Order: sequence, then structure tokens, then C-alpha cells
Amino acid sequence: MTEGQRDGGRGSRTASPSTLPDVASDADVRVTTLDNGLRVLTERVPGVRSAAAGVWVIQGGAHEPAEIMGASHMLEHMVFKGTRSRSAKEIALSLESLGGSLDAYTSREHTSYQARVLDRHLPVALDVLSDLALHPLLRDQDLALERDVVLEEIGTVEDTPDDLVFDLHARELWGTHPYGHPILGTRETVSELSADDLHRVHASSYRARNMVVAAAGNLDHDAVLREVVNRFGALEPGRPASLVATPSQAGAGDRHEARESTQSHIVFGTAGLHRADPRRYALVVLSQAFGGGMSSRLFQRIREELALAYAVYSFHSFHRAAGSVGVYLGTRPEAASLAVEAVLEEMDRMAHHGLSDRELELVREQVKGQLTLAAESLGSRLHRLAAFALHDEPVVDLGELLERYDAVNQDQVADVARTLFETGRQLVLSLGPQRG
Repeated sequence: MTEGQRDGGRGSRTASPSTLPDVASDADVRVTTLDNGLRVLTERVPGVRSAAAGVWVIQGGAHEPAEIMGASHMLEHMVFKGTRSRSAKEIALSLESLGGSLDAYTSREHTSYQARVLDRHLPVALDVLSDLALHPLLRDQDLALERDVVLEEIGTVEDTPDDLVFDLHARELWGTHPYGHPILGTRETVSELSADDLHRVHASSYRARNMVVAAAGNLDHDAVLREVVNRFGALEPGRPASLVATPSQAGAGDRHEARESTQSHIVFGTAGLHRADPRRYALVVLSQAFGGGMSSRLFQRIREELALAYAVYSFHSFHRAAGSVGVYLGTRPEAASLAVEAVLEEMDRMAHHGLSDRELELVREQVKGQLTLAAESLGSRLHRLAAFALHDEPVVDLGELLERYDAVNQDQVADVARTLFETGRQLVLSLGPQRG
């Protein structure tokens, strides 16, 4: 799912930097939109000697027809097999030889290629990233080899039950909606993918209006912009990605997937909030209080008090059209029924009583502390920058974000808890021996 890669384009220098004015959201963040629609965001971080950069494409598992499930992920792999100007070995050496790194991943709604380098090597990183994104060869002979690698990756998930259970839960929760498709695809769809399929995905999605370039670190926005214009300026605008349809319904009830193992892996979950829902701040606070750390309700009840699990935590995700919220736990098969009952009891308690004033105060500080600490990571800053553009949101600085969490109140948390933690709407899926 994650793999080092790069793609670049020795783009011709035909586009002016911007038809829209630069946006200065705070002293060190700038945003420019090129004539072709490509969005470029940078954040200057004084006091570091490195930089992180990335290219995001609005193309992920949720954009694929069922018959080519896994195409976005396979394309992410294939760009590393060679470009017009670099072989696979040259791609691997391009930044590693400078002490840097390349990485990539595919999610439900986008594909990302990223690099981390010393600040003086940022132009090289942008060249490599553009080469990967714009000029992959996508040859039949490379696909024949890389298909086996991806099939091995699918096998790894199948042999990792605490990963597999999330794919199984998503399939049952979302049904035929693309949010229920495995990002890696299936053995059947991956085996049938052709180089022509990948060329079509690349030709339609890897276009300027569908892409974001972001960088953070010891950098100058204008210098980065010149590099981006040189490499991406001639890229065709293309069409914006089609919006993912809103799921019509979400599954509920109890499901079991039988498997011989020493543990039962259980996911509880339901449809949550989409990315633009203003209640998402209250949900983050609620999820943190419920299962976000050692002081959370789930950890204290399920692990410390009842000793029913080693791993138990809550999760949430925010996509364009919908989201999800739920709980994971792993427990011994003979205790699975008791563990399920205990988690549902905690959900019911949260749905009907919410958080105490003291809990709300403490968990708000936890969330704000985590956000502030994350801001010291260039990788976190890079992803934060890209997310604003990917979701068409205005850039918000850390101070304003912390204020939004400070504004979360009891009524908001109680409303989200009543809606999303109501036990009757939960889909509970277990993977392992029959529950005891």
C-alpha cells in the first residue's frame, strides 16, 4: 500500500504562475493556482534544514468502477517501474543517494507521492515527483511483474486479521458503494488489470485541475513555484474528478467471518460525518474521549477493569461523501461475546449521557496538545496543507484550529453521541473462531 516512488515532468515553461492572487493565510503559508488549475501550497518552517514535498492526485479507490478495483493502487506502484527519463533503479537512487526518501500511498479518495530531502535538494525532489506523476511508462512487461507484487500485498492483508477485519467491515457497512471496495482491489480484478486500464486512469485523472503540489520546510514559495511551473506548467487542465455519490444506506447488525486463529478481531462501526460537516470537531473530541488513549473510557473499562483486550481503540474517518466512526478490539475467542457486550454498553452510556464537564475539559486539552505536537513534524504540516486544497477548504492556521476545538461544547458532543453511538445502528463484524 505504501511504496517509495517518484514521477516528474520536464514540463515546458509555458504557463504564467497564477491567474489567481497568492493567498497568505498566515505569515508562512502561501497558496498559488496556476493558469491550468494546478494548486501549489507551501509552508515555510524556519529553523529546519530539510523540506518535505508531495504531489496529490484526486484518484483513489472510490473513483473506480467495480471491474477495475485496485487500478489506482496499481498505478501508484507502476510509476516506480520507470519513466521517460529514469529507470526503476534510477528512481530508487534519485533521492536515497542524497540521504532523502520517497514514499507513496493510495487512499479511497486520492493518491499521493511524497519526498523528504535536505532543503538544498528540494528542486531534485520536485523533479523526481513530477517525473513519477506525469511521465510513467506503464509497460505491459512491468505490469506482469508488479501484478505479482500487489497480489503478495493482498495476501499480506489476508494473513493480517487486524487489517483484514477493516476491509470486511467496510464491505458490509457500505455494500456496493465504492467506499466498501478494498483499495488494493481483489485477486480477480488485479489479475485482469491491463496496461491500457492504467493508461486510461492516468490520462483522465493525472491532470492539473485534479492535482495538488505542496511543500513544507526551509523553502521560499517563489522558488518552489518556479520549479513547479517548469515541470507542471504545460500539463493539460483536464476535468475535475467526479464527486463520489453519497451512500444511500449503511449496514447494521451482527456479522461473523469464521477463521481459525488465537484471537477474535472485532470492529464496531456506522456511517459517520462527511469532511465538510461542522460537527466533525465535536466527533473528534468524542472519539478521543471514548477510545483515544489510555485514559479513555474504552481502555479503562475493557482493558484495565475487565482485562478483555490488549488492543482496543476508537476510530473515525472523514471522506467527501460520508465518513465512518467505530471501535476495534482484539480478544480471546472465549471472551468475545462478553467483550462485544461491554463495548455496546459503553456506547449506550455515551449515547445517553455524553461526557461530564471534567471529561470534556480534559479531552479538549488532549486533542489540542496532539495537534500542536503534530505541527512540529514536516510530514504532518505537508499533509495538512494538501488536505485544504484536496477538500476545497480555506487554509486555517493552527491557532484558529485550536479555537474551533475550544468552542466544542456539551450540547454538540451530546448530539453527535446520540446520533452515532446509538447501538441499534452499529454494524458489529467479528473475524475468528465462533464467539464464546
